[in-house]
Amino acid sequence: MNMKHVVVALGVVLGAFGAASVSAGEVEDRISERLTQAVPGLKVVSVKESEAKGLYEVQSNNGDTIYATEDGQYLMTGDLLKITDQGIANVTEAARTEARREMMADYGNKGVISFPAKNEKAVVNVFTDIDCPYCRKLHDEVPQLNGYGITVNYYAFPRSGPNTASFKKYESVWCADDQQAAMDAAKAGRSVPDASCENPVGEQYELGGRVGVTGTPAIVLEDGNMVRGYVPAQRLAEGLGLL
Repeated sequence: MNMKHVVVALGVVLGAFGAASVSAGEVEDRISERLTQAVPGLKVVSVKESEAKGLYEVQSNNGDTIYATEDGQYLMTGDLLKITDQGIANVTEAARTEARREMMADYGNKGVISFPAKNEKAVVNVFTDIDCPYCRKLHDEVPQLNGYGITVNYYAFPRSGPNTASFKKYESVWCADDQQAAMDAAKAGRSVPDASCENPVGEQYELGGRVGVTGTPAIVLEDGNMVRGYVPAQRLAEGLGLL
């Protein structure tokens, strides 16, 4: 469900809950229960106190961040901003970044198609769609990225989803005897022999959804920050402090 509709959904079902107070240890469970009952299909990944007094930060399975009052009755969607001596800080994006870093670390690099740099100075994890034009443009610059010392790890994110031609194409690349050569061919628009095997394409696609990938390429840096869309190799290297 689109999170813009959460408040409407809550109004329908929350009347059954009383206003009884709960102990500190029960707050997270209560917020999670109210949200999952109010929004069909929503799965709450975590609930924790926000740095804004009186609000709890809720991470959902689709990468959305929601803020709730302690009783779980009032919700706020959107980014929480904080005024600091240095300016305005985005509290929500900082939380997303940390959650993304943890999820990527938990998953690890199993099943990635890697283009390693010989003199590795940095690693970028790229959620990619073989048929995406800007993904192909980025792939053309992988040798340049490697030359800057940047290892490129590809995670599957066929935007059309499971049981589509693009999804199957990625599976064929992953199941090829030489994955790198097959990826080069597929990104260049050449045909790749159909192949099937046990593969992580579905798992990586789901991981992309959890870390907030909405389009490709999506470049996840080692600190959890995400660069959305194509970035020229030189600019990416500059952003990583390598030039």
